[in-house]
Amino acid sequence: MASNNNLAVLQALDTARTQWYHIKAIVIAGMGFFTDAYDLFCITAVSKLLGRLYYYDPTKSAPGKLPHNINNLITGVALFGTFSGQLVFGWLGDKLGRKKVYGITLILMVICAICSGLSFGGSVIGTLCFFRFWLGFGVGGDYPLSATIMSEYANKKTRGAFIAAVFAMQGVGIIFAGLVSMILSAIFLKRYPAPSFKKDPIFSTQPEADYLWRLVLMFGALPALLTYYWRMKMPETGRYTALIEGNAKQAAADMGRVLDIEFEAETDKLSQFKAANQYPLLSHEFYRRHGHHLIGTMTTWFLLDIAFYSQNLTQKDVFPAMGLTRKAPEVNAIEEVYQTSRAMFIVALVGTFPGYWFTVLFIEKIGRFVIQLVGFFMMSIFMLILGIKYQYLRDENKWLFVVLYGLTFFFANFGPNSTTFVLPAELFPTRVRSTCHALSAASGKAGAIIAAFVVQTYTLDEKVSKIRLALIILAFTNMLGFCFTFLVPETKGRSLEEISGEDGGAQNETQMATRRSVSMQGSGRLEAI
Repeated sequence: MASNNNLAVLQALDTARTQWYHIKAIVIAGMGFFTDAYDLFCITAVSKLLGRLYYYDPTKSAPGKLPHNINNLITGVALFGTFSGQLVFGWLGDKLGRKKVYGITLILMVICAICSGLSFGGSVIGTLCFFRFWLGFGVGGDYPLSATIMSEYANKKTRGAFIAAVFAMQGVGIIFAGLVSMILSAIFLKRYPAPSFKKDPIFSTQPEADYLWRLVLMFGALPALLTYYWRMKMPETGRYTALIEGNAKQAAADMGRVLDIEFEAETDKLSQFKAANQYPLLSHEFYRRHGHHLIGTMTTWFLLDIAFYSQNLTQKDVFPAMGLTRKAPEVNAIEEVYQTSRAMFIVALVGTFPGYWFTVLFIEKIGRFVIQLVGFFMMSIFMLILGIKYQYLRDENKWLFVVLYGLTFFFANFGPNSTTFVLPAELFPTRVRSTCHALSAASGKAGAIIAAFVVQTYTLDEKVSKIRLALIILAFTNMLGFCFTFLVPETKGRSLEEISGEDGGAQNETQMATRRSVSMQGSGRLEAI
Protein backbone atom coordinates (compact mmCIF):
# COMPACT_ATOMS: atom_id res chain seq x y z
CA MET A 1 0.00 0.00 0.00
CA ALA A 2 1.33 3.41 -0.89
CA SER A 3 2.37 5.61 1.92
CA ASN A 4 0.31 8.69 2.82
CA ASN A 5 3.34 10.27 4.49
CA ASN A 6 5.16 11.09 1.27
CA LEU A 7 5.84 14.60 0.00
CA ALA A 8 3.33 15.87 -2.54
CA VAL A 9 5.98 16.33 -5.23
CA LEU A 10 7.14 12.74 -4.78
CA GLN A 11 3.59 11.39 -4.78
CA ALA A 12 3.01 13.25 -8.02
CA LEU A 13 6.08 11.63 -9.56
CA ASP A 14 4.96 8.19 -8.36
CA THR A 15 1.49 8.50 -9.87
CA ALA A 16 2.33 10.45 -13.06
CA ARG A 17 1.16 8.86 -16.28
CA THR A 18 3.86 7.77 -18.72
CA GLN A 19 4.80 10.77 -20.86
CA TRP A 20 7.11 11.71 -23.70
CA TYR A 21 9.77 12.94 -21.27
CA HIS A 22 9.96 9.50 -19.67
CA ILE A 23 10.73 8.00 -23.10
CA LYS A 24 13.24 10.77 -23.79
CA ALA A 25 14.98 10.08 -20.47
CA ILE A 26 15.21 6.37 -21.34
CA VAL A 27 16.87 7.20 -24.66
CA ILE A 28 19.28 9.76 -23.15
CA ALA A 29 20.35 7.45 -20.34
CA GLY A 30 20.17 4.37 -22.57
CA MET A 31 22.54 5.78 -25.19
CA GLY A 32 25.16 5.92 -22.46
CA PHE A 33 24.69 2.18 -21.96
CA PHE A 34 24.76 1.60 -25.70
CA THR A 35 28.18 3.28 -25.73
CA ASP A 36 29.26 1.42 -22.60
CA ALA A 37 28.47 -1.99 -24.07
CA TYR A 38 29.96 -1.17 -27.45
CA ASP A 39 33.22 0.06 -25.93
CA LEU A 40 33.59 -2.87 -23.53
CA PHE A 41 32.70 -5.65 -25.99
CA CYS A 42 34.08 -4.44 -29.35
CA ILE A 43 37.56 -5.42 -28.19
CA THR A 44 36.46 -9.08 -28.45
CA ALA A 45 36.07 -8.67 -32.22
CA VAL A 46 39.57 -7.32 -32.81
CA SER A 47 41.77 -8.86 -30.10
CA LYS A 48 42.86 -11.76 -32.34
CA LEU A 49 43.78 -9.23 -35.04
CA LEU A 50 46.06 -7.44 -32.59
CA GLY A 51 47.85 -10.74 -32.03
CA ARG A 52 48.42 -11.23 -35.76
CA LEU A 53 49.65 -7.66 -36.22
CA TYR A 54 51.94 -7.26 -33.24
CA TYR A 55 52.88 -10.76 -32.01
CA TYR A 56 53.62 -12.83 -35.11
CA ASP A 57 56.63 -15.13 -34.69
CA PRO A 58 58.03 -16.36 -38.06
CA THR A 59 59.64 -19.33 -36.31
CA LYS A 60 56.23 -20.72 -35.41
CA SER A 61 53.80 -22.26 -37.87
CA ALA A 62 50.80 -20.44 -36.47
CA PRO A 63 49.30 -16.93 -36.75
CA GLY A 64 50.41 -14.33 -34.25
CA LYS A 65 48.56 -14.60 -30.97
CA LEU A 66 48.41 -12.32 -27.97
CA PRO A 67 50.26 -13.79 -24.98
CA HIS A 68 47.85 -14.80 -22.23
CA ASN A 69 48.81 -11.95 -19.94
CA ILE A 70 48.56 -9.34 -22.72
CA ASN A 71 45.20 -10.72 -23.93
CA ASN A 72 43.84 -10.59 -20.39
CA LEU A 73 45.18 -7.07 -19.91
CA ILE A 74 43.68 -5.69 -23.14
CA THR A 75 40.25 -7.19 -22.49
CA GLY A 76 40.33 -6.63 -18.72
CA VAL A 77 41.96 -3.22 -18.20
CA ALA A 78 38.71 -1.41 -19.05
CA LEU A 79 37.02 -3.43 -16.31
CA PHE A 80 39.48 -2.04 -13.75
CA GLY A 81 38.60 1.44 -15.00
CA THR A 82 34.90 0.65 -14.79
CA PHE A 83 35.31 -0.62 -11.23
CA SER A 84 37.07 2.61 -10.19
CA GLY A 85 34.65 4.86 -12.10
CA GLN A 86 31.61 3.27 -10.50
CA LEU A 87 32.88 3.96 -6.99
CA VAL A 88 34.03 7.52 -7.70
CA PHE A 89 31.03 8.71 -9.71
CA GLY A 90 28.56 6.84 -7.52
CA TRP A 91 29.86 8.72 -4.47
CA LEU A 92 29.94 12.04 -6.36
CA GLY A 93 26.36 11.47 -7.53
CA ASP A 94 25.21 11.53 -3.91
CA LYS A 95 27.50 14.34 -2.78
CA LEU A 96 27.22 16.80 -5.69
CA GLY A 97 24.01 15.72 -7.40
CA ARG A 98 23.24 13.40 -10.27
CA LYS A 99 23.18 16.05 -13.00
CA LYS A 100 26.44 17.81 -12.09
CA VAL A 101 28.60 14.78 -12.82
CA TYR A 102 26.44 13.09 -15.47
CA GLY A 103 28.07 14.81 -18.43
CA ILE A 104 31.64 14.12 -17.30
CA THR A 105 31.20 10.40 -17.92
CA LEU A 106 30.27 11.00 -21.57
CA ILE A 107 33.20 13.37 -22.14
CA LEU A 108 35.60 10.74 -20.81
CA MET A 109 34.06 8.07 -23.05
CA VAL A 110 34.30 10.26 -26.19
CA ILE A 111 37.91 11.33 -25.62
CA CYS A 112 39.19 7.90 -24.61
CA ALA A 113 37.37 5.99 -27.37
CA ILE A 114 39.02 8.26 -29.95
CA CYS A 115 42.42 8.05 -28.25
CA SER A 116 42.17 4.24 -28.04
CA GLY A 117 42.00 4.15 -31.83
CA LEU A 118 44.92 6.59 -32.09
CA SER A 119 47.28 4.44 -30.01
CA PHE A 120 50.71 4.85 -31.59
CA GLY A 121 54.27 5.14 -30.38
CA GLY A 122 56.80 2.63 -29.10
CA SER A 123 54.18 0.60 -27.24
CA VAL A 124 50.85 0.48 -29.07
CA ILE A 125 49.47 -2.06 -26.64
CA GLY A 126 50.59 -0.04 -23.60
CA THR A 127 48.99 3.15 -24.95
CA LEU A 128 45.83 1.25 -25.85
CA CYS A 129 45.57 -0.16 -22.32
CA PHE A 130 46.09 3.30 -20.80
CA PHE A 131 43.22 4.85 -22.71
CA ARG A 132 40.95 1.83 -22.27
CA PHE A 133 41.39 2.13 -18.50
CA TRP A 134 40.10 5.72 -18.59
CA LEU A 135 37.42 4.74 -21.08
CA GLY A 136 36.26 2.19 -18.52
CA PHE A 137 36.40 4.88 -15.83
CA GLY A 138 33.83 6.92 -17.75
CA VAL A 139 31.76 3.82 -18.51
CA GLY A 140 31.71 2.99 -14.80
CA GLY A 141 30.22 6.34 -13.88
CA ASP A 142 27.24 5.73 -16.12
CA TYR A 143 26.06 2.69 -14.14
CA PRO A 144 25.00 4.32 -10.84
CA LEU A 145 24.08 7.69 -12.35
CA SER A 146 21.81 6.40 -15.15
CA ALA A 147 20.09 3.86 -12.89
CA THR A 148 19.53 6.39 -10.11
CA ILE A 149 18.28 9.15 -12.43
CA MET A 150 15.82 6.83 -14.17
CA SER A 151 14.51 5.39 -10.90
CA GLU A 152 13.94 8.89 -9.48
CA TYR A 153 12.15 10.14 -12.59
CA ALA A 154 9.85 7.15 -13.09
CA ASN A 155 6.41 6.44 -11.64
CA LYS A 156 6.09 3.45 -9.34
CA LYS A 157 4.03 1.31 -11.73
CA THR A 158 6.54 1.39 -14.59
CA ARG A 159 9.79 2.17 -12.75
CA GLY A 160 11.26 -1.33 -13.14
CA ALA A 161 10.44 -1.44 -16.86
CA PHE A 162 11.98 2.01 -17.41
CA ILE A 163 15.22 1.15 -15.58
CA ALA A 164 15.38 -2.19 -17.41
CA ALA A 165 14.83 -0.38 -20.74
CA VAL A 166 17.84 1.85 -20.03
CA PHE A 167 19.92 -1.23 -19.30
CA ALA A 168 18.51 -3.03 -22.35
CA MET A 169 20.43 -0.58 -24.52
CA GLN A 170 23.47 -2.60 -23.45
CA GLY A 171 22.10 -5.39 -25.64
CA VAL A 172 21.83 -3.00 -28.59
CA GLY A 173 25.42 -1.90 -27.94
CA ILE A 174 26.65 -5.51 -27.98
CA ILE A 175 24.82 -6.10 -31.27
CA PHE A 176 26.40 -2.98 -32.78
CA ALA A 177 29.84 -4.04 -31.54
CA GLY A 178 29.46 -7.11 -33.75
CA LEU A 179 27.64 -5.32 -36.58
CA VAL A 180 30.08 -2.40 -36.96
CA SER A 181 33.08 -4.76 -36.80
CA MET A 182 31.42 -7.03 -39.37
CA ILE A 183 30.60 -4.19 -41.80
CA LEU A 184 34.01 -2.53 -41.56
CA SER A 185 35.88 -5.83 -41.90
CA ALA A 186 33.71 -6.79 -44.91
CA ILE A 187 34.62 -3.47 -46.58
CA PHE A 188 38.32 -3.95 -45.82
CA LEU A 189 38.19 -7.59 -46.95
CA LYS A 190 36.71 -6.63 -50.31
CA ARG A 191 39.23 -3.83 -50.77
CA TYR A 192 42.28 -5.77 -49.51
CA PRO A 193 41.92 -9.50 -50.29
CA ALA A 194 44.65 -11.83 -49.06
CA PRO A 195 45.42 -15.58 -48.93
CA SER A 196 44.87 -17.61 -45.78
CA PHE A 197 47.67 -18.06 -43.28
CA LYS A 198 48.06 -21.69 -44.37
CA LYS A 199 48.80 -20.56 -47.94
CA ASP A 200 50.94 -17.50 -47.16
CA PRO A 201 51.87 -16.79 -43.51
CA ILE A 202 53.31 -13.33 -44.29
CA PHE A 203 50.80 -11.80 -46.69
CA SER A 204 47.78 -13.29 -44.90
CA THR A 205 48.03 -10.32 -42.49
CA GLN A 206 47.15 -7.23 -44.50
CA PRO A 207 49.02 -4.05 -43.41
CA GLU A 208 45.76 -2.13 -43.80
CA ALA A 209 44.27 -4.22 -41.00
CA ASP A 210 46.08 -1.88 -38.62
CA TYR A 211 43.48 0.76 -39.53
CA LEU A 212 40.55 -1.60 -39.11
CA TRP A 213 40.82 -2.18 -35.36
CA ARG A 214 41.36 1.54 -34.79
CA LEU A 215 38.18 2.48 -36.64
CA VAL A 216 36.19 -0.13 -34.73
CA LEU A 217 37.31 1.30 -31.38
CA MET A 218 36.86 4.95 -32.41
CA PHE A 219 33.27 4.40 -33.54
CA GLY A 220 32.31 4.11 -29.86
CA ALA A 221 32.76 7.88 -29.48
CA LEU A 222 29.90 8.71 -31.89
CA PRO A 223 26.76 7.78 -29.88
CA ALA A 224 28.19 9.37 -26.71
CA LEU A 225 28.94 12.57 -28.60
CA LEU A 226 25.41 12.71 -30.04
CA THR A 227 23.87 12.32 -26.56
CA TYR A 228 25.92 14.91 -24.67
CA TYR A 229 23.76 17.99 -25.41
CA TRP A 230 20.50 16.35 -24.34
CA ARG A 231 22.06 14.91 -21.20
CA MET A 232 23.15 18.42 -20.14
CA LYS A 233 19.59 19.71 -20.62
CA MET A 234 18.14 17.27 -18.08
CA PRO A 235 17.20 18.90 -14.75
CA GLU A 236 18.30 17.49 -11.41
CA THR A 237 15.93 14.78 -10.19
CA GLY A 238 13.07 15.98 -8.01
CA ARG A 239 13.93 13.52 -5.26
CA TYR A 240 17.52 14.75 -4.92
CA THR A 241 16.49 18.40 -4.98
CA ALA A 242 13.74 17.89 -2.41
CA LEU A 243 15.21 15.31 -0.03
CA ILE A 244 18.94 16.08 -0.19
CA GLU A 245 19.11 19.77 -1.07
CA GLY A 246 15.98 20.44 0.97
CA ASN A 247 14.29 22.55 -1.71
CA ALA A 248 10.82 21.15 -2.39
CA LYS A 249 9.81 24.33 -4.24
CA GLN A 250 12.68 24.01 -6.72
CA ALA A 251 11.97 20.29 -7.13
CA ALA A 252 8.35 21.08 -8.04
CA ALA A 253 9.45 23.77 -10.49
CA ASP A 254 12.05 21.54 -12.18
CA MET A 255 9.73 18.59 -12.57
CA GLY A 256 6.86 20.83 -13.67
CA ARG A 257 8.94 22.02 -16.62
CA VAL A 258 9.49 18.54 -18.05
CA LEU A 259 6.42 16.58 -16.89
CA ASP A 260 2.82 17.52 -17.62
CA ILE A 261 1.49 17.30 -14.07
CA GLU A 262 0.63 19.74 -11.29
CA PHE A 263 3.09 19.90 -8.41
CA GLU A 264 2.48 21.33 -5.01
CA ALA A 265 5.59 22.95 -3.54
CA GLU A 266 5.04 21.37 -0.14
CA THR A 267 7.53 22.18 2.60
CA ASP A 268 5.76 21.10 5.81
CA LYS A 269 6.93 17.50 5.75
CA LEU A 270 10.41 18.18 4.36
CA SER A 271 12.07 18.71 7.73
CA GLN A 272 10.52 15.47 8.99
CA PHE A 273 11.92 13.60 5.99
CA LYS A 274 15.41 15.01 6.48
CA ALA A 275 15.38 14.35 10.22
CA ALA A 276 14.37 10.71 9.70
CA ASN A 277 17.05 10.06 7.07
CA GLN A 278 20.27 11.63 8.30
CA TYR A 279 22.05 8.36 9.03
CA PRO A 280 25.20 7.79 6.90
CA LEU A 281 26.16 4.70 4.94
CA LEU A 282 28.64 3.53 7.57
CA SER A 283 26.24 3.45 10.51
CA HIS A 284 24.41 0.93 12.63
CA GLU A 285 21.09 2.38 11.48
CA PHE A 286 21.92 1.79 7.78
CA TYR A 287 23.11 -1.72 8.58
CA ARG A 288 19.92 -2.45 10.52
CA ARG A 289 17.64 -1.22 7.74
CA HIS A 290 19.56 -2.09 4.58
CA GLY A 291 22.67 -4.09 5.43
CA HIS A 292 21.39 -7.44 4.17
CA HIS A 293 19.92 -5.74 1.07
CA LEU A 294 23.37 -4.36 0.20
CA ILE A 295 24.99 -7.75 0.81
CA GLY A 296 22.34 -9.30 -1.46
CA THR A 297 22.79 -6.83 -4.33
CA MET A 298 26.60 -6.97 -4.14
CA THR A 299 26.93 -10.76 -3.98
CA THR A 300 24.39 -11.51 -6.71
CA TRP A 301 25.93 -8.96 -9.11
CA PHE A 302 29.42 -10.28 -8.32
CA LEU A 303 28.46 -13.88 -9.04
CA LEU A 304 26.44 -12.96 -12.13
CA ASP A 305 29.28 -11.03 -13.76
CA ILE A 306 31.74 -13.88 -13.33
CA ALA A 307 29.50 -15.93 -15.62
CA PHE A 308 28.23 -13.12 -17.88
CA TYR A 309 31.62 -11.63 -18.74
CA SER A 310 33.16 -15.08 -19.06
CA GLN A 311 30.56 -15.78 -21.75
CA ASN A 312 31.18 -12.54 -23.62
CA LEU A 313 34.96 -12.30 -23.33
CA THR A 314 35.54 -15.92 -24.31
CA GLN A 315 33.12 -16.05 -27.24
CA LYS A 316 35.95 -15.78 -29.74
CA ASP A 317 37.48 -18.95 -28.29
CA VAL A 318 34.24 -20.94 -28.26
CA PHE A 319 33.02 -19.90 -31.74
CA PRO A 320 35.27 -22.37 -33.62
CA ALA A 321 33.88 -25.23 -31.55
CA MET A 322 30.35 -24.09 -32.41
CA GLY A 323 31.15 -24.08 -36.13
CA LEU A 324 30.53 -20.33 -36.45
CA THR A 325 34.15 -19.54 -37.37
CA ARG A 326 36.98 -21.40 -39.05
CA LYS A 327 40.33 -22.19 -37.49
CA ALA A 328 42.87 -19.35 -37.55
CA PRO A 329 45.28 -20.91 -40.15
CA GLU A 330 42.41 -21.28 -42.63
CA VAL A 331 41.66 -17.54 -42.90
CA ASN A 332 43.52 -14.28 -43.32
CA ALA A 333 43.68 -11.56 -40.65
CA ILE A 334 40.71 -9.44 -41.75
CA GLU A 335 38.62 -12.50 -42.59
CA GLU A 336 39.12 -13.68 -39.00
CA VAL A 337 37.75 -10.37 -37.71
CA TYR A 338 34.79 -10.70 -40.07
CA GLN A 339 33.95 -14.23 -38.96
CA THR A 340 34.36 -13.43 -35.25
CA SER A 341 32.22 -10.29 -35.44
CA ARG A 342 29.58 -12.11 -37.53
CA ALA A 343 29.36 -14.84 -34.89
CA MET A 344 29.17 -12.19 -32.14
CA PHE A 345 26.34 -10.49 -34.01
CA ILE A 346 24.37 -13.73 -34.48
CA VAL A 347 24.68 -14.81 -30.83
CA ALA A 348 23.82 -11.30 -29.58
CA LEU A 349 20.82 -10.93 -31.90
CA VAL A 350 19.33 -14.36 -31.18
CA GLY A 351 20.40 -14.97 -27.57
CA THR A 352 21.39 -11.70 -25.89
CA PHE A 353 19.06 -9.05 -27.29
CA PRO A 354 15.65 -10.75 -26.73
CA GLY A 355 16.38 -11.43 -23.06
CA TYR A 356 16.80 -7.75 -22.22
CA TRP A 357 13.44 -6.81 -23.72
CA PHE A 358 11.62 -9.79 -22.20
CA THR A 359 12.68 -8.28 -18.88
CA VAL A 360 11.30 -4.88 -19.88
CA LEU A 361 7.97 -6.48 -20.85
CA PHE A 362 7.53 -8.73 -17.82
CA ILE A 363 9.37 -7.15 -14.90
CA GLU A 364 6.25 -5.36 -13.63
CA LYS A 365 4.15 -8.49 -14.04
CA ILE A 366 6.44 -11.22 -12.73
CA GLY A 367 8.58 -9.09 -10.44
CA ARG A 368 12.32 -8.64 -10.03
CA PHE A 369 12.78 -11.43 -7.50
CA VAL A 370 11.27 -14.24 -9.59
CA ILE A 371 13.02 -13.14 -12.80
CA GLN A 372 16.39 -13.12 -11.03
CA LEU A 373 15.80 -16.45 -9.33
CA VAL A 374 14.68 -18.26 -12.49
CA GLY A 375 17.47 -16.65 -14.55
CA PHE A 376 20.22 -17.85 -12.23
CA PHE A 377 18.72 -21.34 -12.10
CA MET A 378 18.36 -21.72 -15.87
CA MET A 379 21.86 -20.36 -16.53
CA SER A 380 23.24 -22.92 -14.10
CA ILE A 381 21.39 -25.80 -15.77
CA PHE A 382 22.44 -24.88 -19.32
CA MET A 383 26.08 -24.25 -18.37
CA LEU A 384 26.23 -27.54 -16.53
CA ILE A 385 24.92 -29.39 -19.60
CA LEU A 386 27.44 -27.56 -21.81
CA GLY A 387 30.26 -28.42 -19.43
CA ILE A 388 29.40 -32.11 -19.06
CA LYS A 389 28.60 -32.72 -22.74
CA TYR A 390 31.01 -30.18 -24.26
CA GLN A 391 32.98 -32.57 -26.48
CA TYR A 392 29.88 -34.40 -27.75
CA LEU A 393 28.09 -31.12 -28.54
CA ARG A 394 31.17 -29.62 -30.19
CA ASP A 395 31.90 -32.62 -32.41
CA GLU A 396 28.50 -34.20 -33.11
CA ASN A 397 25.70 -31.71 -32.44
CA LYS A 398 26.85 -28.16 -33.16
CA TRP A 399 23.34 -26.74 -33.55
CA LEU A 400 22.30 -27.98 -30.11
CA PHE A 401 25.52 -26.42 -28.83
CA VAL A 402 24.50 -23.08 -30.37
CA VAL A 403 20.99 -23.32 -28.91
CA LEU A 404 22.19 -24.11 -25.38
CA TYR A 405 24.87 -21.42 -25.53
CA GLY A 406 22.29 -18.89 -26.75
CA LEU A 407 19.87 -19.86 -23.97
CA THR A 408 22.48 -19.08 -21.32
CA PHE A 409 22.63 -15.54 -22.75
CA PHE A 410 18.85 -15.31 -22.94
CA PHE A 411 18.33 -16.24 -19.29
CA ALA A 412 21.24 -14.06 -18.19
CA ASN A 413 19.47 -11.04 -19.67
CA PHE A 414 15.90 -12.17 -18.95
CA GLY A 415 17.26 -12.68 -15.48
CA PRO A 416 20.01 -11.44 -13.18
CA ASN A 417 21.95 -9.34 -15.67
CA SER A 418 18.96 -6.98 -15.80
CA THR A 419 17.57 -7.31 -12.28
CA THR A 420 20.92 -6.82 -10.53
CA PHE A 421 20.99 -3.42 -12.24
CA VAL A 422 17.40 -2.53 -11.33
CA LEU A 423 17.24 -3.54 -7.65
CA PRO A 424 20.06 -1.36 -6.23
CA ALA A 425 18.40 1.68 -7.81
CA GLU A 426 15.22 1.00 -5.82
CA LEU A 427 16.18 -0.46 -2.44
CA PHE A 428 18.23 2.32 -0.83
CA PRO A 429 17.53 5.85 0.49
CA THR A 430 18.01 8.87 -1.77
CA ARG A 431 21.06 10.21 0.05
CA VAL A 432 23.04 6.97 -0.53
CA ARG A 433 21.19 5.50 -3.52
CA SER A 434 23.89 6.29 -6.08
CA THR A 435 26.67 5.11 -3.74
CA CYS A 436 24.91 1.82 -2.95
CA HIS A 437 24.26 1.20 -6.63
CA ALA A 438 27.94 1.94 -7.28
CA LEU A 439 29.04 -0.53 -4.59
CA SER A 440 26.80 -3.20 -6.09
CA ALA A 441 27.98 -2.49 -9.64
CA ALA A 442 31.65 -2.38 -8.57
CA SER A 443 31.15 -5.75 -6.90
CA GLY A 444 29.89 -6.97 -10.26
CA LYS A 445 32.95 -5.59 -12.02
CA ALA A 446 35.14 -7.42 -9.50
CA GLY A 447 33.44 -10.57 -10.79
CA ALA A 448 34.04 -9.44 -14.37
CA ILE A 449 37.74 -8.94 -13.58
CA ILE A 450 37.88 -12.54 -12.32
CA ALA A 451 36.25 -13.58 -15.61
CA ALA A 452 38.87 -11.67 -17.63
CA PHE A 453 41.97 -12.67 -15.69
CA VAL A 454 41.10 -16.14 -14.38
CA VAL A 455 38.25 -17.81 -16.28
CA GLN A 456 39.45 -16.55 -19.68
CA THR A 457 42.79 -18.34 -19.24
CA TYR A 458 40.88 -21.64 -19.37
CA THR A 459 39.59 -20.94 -22.90
CA LEU A 460 42.52 -19.27 -24.67
CA ASP A 461 44.15 -22.58 -25.65
CA GLU A 462 40.79 -24.01 -26.78
CA LYS A 463 41.51 -27.21 -24.81
CA VAL A 464 38.42 -29.31 -24.16
CA SER A 465 39.28 -30.21 -20.58
CA LYS A 466 39.86 -26.58 -19.56
CA ILE A 467 36.71 -25.24 -21.23
CA ARG A 468 34.63 -28.01 -19.64
CA LEU A 469 36.02 -27.17 -16.21
CA ALA A 470 35.34 -23.45 -16.73
CA LEU A 471 31.69 -24.10 -17.70
CA ILE A 472 31.07 -26.37 -14.69
CA ILE A 473 32.59 -23.78 -12.33
CA LEU A 474 30.35 -21.09 -13.87
CA ALA A 475 27.31 -23.31 -13.33
CA PHE A 476 28.24 -23.48 -9.65
CA THR A 477 28.66 -19.69 -9.33
CA ASN A 478 25.19 -19.26 -10.84
CA MET A 479 23.70 -21.55 -8.20
CA LEU A 480 25.37 -19.44 -5.51
CA GLY A 481 23.71 -16.41 -7.11
CA PHE A 482 20.38 -18.24 -6.90
CA CYS A 483 20.89 -18.70 -3.14
CA PHE A 484 21.98 -15.11 -2.44
CA THR A 485 18.92 -13.77 -4.31
CA PHE A 486 16.89 -14.58 -1.20
CA LEU A 487 18.55 -11.62 0.53
CA VAL A 488 16.77 -9.08 -1.71
CA PRO A 489 13.05 -8.23 -1.42
CA GLU A 490 10.48 -7.62 -4.15
CA THR A 491 10.08 -3.90 -4.97
CA LYS A 492 7.45 -3.74 -7.71
CA GLY A 493 4.50 -1.39 -7.36
CA ARG A 494 5.88 0.58 -4.39
CA SER A 495 7.31 4.07 -4.12
CA LEU A 496 11.03 4.50 -3.54
CA GLU A 497 10.33 6.16 -0.19
CA GLU A 498 8.11 3.28 0.93
CA ILE A 499 10.76 0.72 -0.04
CA SER A 500 13.60 2.55 1.71
CA GLY A 501 11.59 3.74 4.71
CA GLU A 502 12.29 7.41 3.93
CA ASP A 503 8.62 8.26 4.32
CA GLY A 504 8.84 7.53 8.04
CA GLY A 505 7.02 4.20 7.75
CA ALA A 506 8.41 1.21 9.61
CA GLN A 507 10.58 -1.20 7.67
CA ASN A 508 8.52 -4.31 8.21
CA GLU A 509 10.55 -7.22 6.87
CA THR A 510 7.65 -9.64 7.34
CA GLN A 511 5.55 -7.42 5.08
CA MET A 512 8.33 -7.32 2.47
CA ALA A 513 8.76 -11.09 2.61
CA THR A 514 5.02 -11.55 2.22
CA ARG A 515 5.06 -9.32 -0.86
CA ARG A 516 7.87 -11.41 -2.33
CA SER A 517 5.91 -14.60 -1.67
CA VAL A 518 2.81 -13.13 -3.31
CA SER A 519 4.95 -12.08 -6.28
CA MET A 520 6.20 -15.65 -6.72
CA GLN A 521 2.68 -17.06 -6.54
CA GLY A 522 1.29 -14.40 -8.85
CA SER A 523 4.01 -14.80 -11.46
CA GLY A 524 2.28 -17.88 -12.77
CA ARG A 525 -0.70 -15.88 -13.89
CA LEU A 526 1.34 -12.79 -14.88
CA GLU A 527 -0.93 -10.39 -13.06
CA ALA A 528 -0.63 -6.81 -14.28
CA ILE A 529 -0.18 -3.99 -11.84
